[in-house]
Amino acid sequence: MIDFRSDTVTHPTPAMRRAMASAPVGDDVYGDDPTVNELEAWAAERHGFEAALFTSSGTQANLLALMAHCERGDEYLCGQQAHNYKYEGGGAAVLGSIQPQPIDNEPDGSLCLERLAAAIKPDDSHFARTRLLSLENTINGKVLPLDYLAAARAFVDRHGLRLHLDGARVYHAAVAQEVDITAIARHFDSMTICLSKGLCAPVGSLLLGRRELIGKARRWRKVLGGGMRQAGILAVAGRLALTEQVARLAEDHQLARYLAERLAGQTAVEVRPELVQTNMLFVRFEGCDSTAFADFLLARGIRVNPGRPLRLVTHKDVDRASADALVAAIGDFLRC
Repeated sequence: MIDFRSDTVTHPTPAMRRAMASAPVGDDVYGDDPTVNELEAWAAERHGFEAALFTSSGTQANLLALMAHCERGDEYLCGQQAHNYKYEGGGAAVLGSIQPQPIDNEPDGSLCLERLAAAIKPDDSHFARTRLLSLENTINGKVLPLDYLAAARAFVDRHGLRLHLDGARVYHAAVAQEVDITAIARHFDSMTICLSKGLCAPVGSLLLGRRELIGKARRWRKVLGGGMRQAGILAVAGRLALTEQVARLAEDHQLARYLAERLAGQTAVEVRPELVQTNMLFVRFEGCDSTAFADFLLARGIRVNPGRPLRLVTHKDVDRASADALVAAIGDFLRC
């Protein structure tokens, strides 16, 4: 089965499976899993933060960050397309009593600083207290420019806010920009990294930040049921994800551009290869029933998520032959 739904569908590498079978473990809730402790210490130092926390998912890591930065009745600024606003079940509001204030994303995925400034609430008991700006990089496959990140840092400093990065695919951004990850991380008070999006670990995300913030997040992780016991079996795969899989992301980006270029030659297909920056592309079809389209592909051994536009995501477990098979199947569908 060829799967273009997401880069979360990747299987762990053989090296990950071997390491998971032999990883030293302990009880991480008691803080004595050596493999988890090693990953957290290494990740904090590698990315330029004081501390790190291993979590079960990116959704959990983002929620912990919001709950550690904000108190009940506080507010965070984010994009209308932000994952932690749109696709994480309203967790900040439901579980943290934190109000999101979404702002329309610009075409490049950024948020207009003037609009953000206008959305900051005055110090008045009628309003939620604005505490945090949350950005996402990459967002819908788009990479936030480094000079924009520097401007966002200056913005929050000027307004007395903190700055969080939903960095689920932040390594895709670093690879696309050909910079070390610290060139991105240095602008933020906290950052998440998803180890299972394109980096091939089976489970897990990291939250990075100041030691005090991570201590607070660790407590909230337990409250939310996120304390795991012999979690070193998972953490060891996460370490390999960050040390052995990063450079390979460039291949995913190249394949996404190749797929976009092949699809651009199809009649009744709208796709812009020049806009493909990382491992995502978005495709529109004239007069296409998205559910019927997905069913048609599934019958030919290809999985996609129905949607308009159609999002296609490249990753380790698809290749040029997979892309060619998808292009051929789309051609068959359009000719029906």
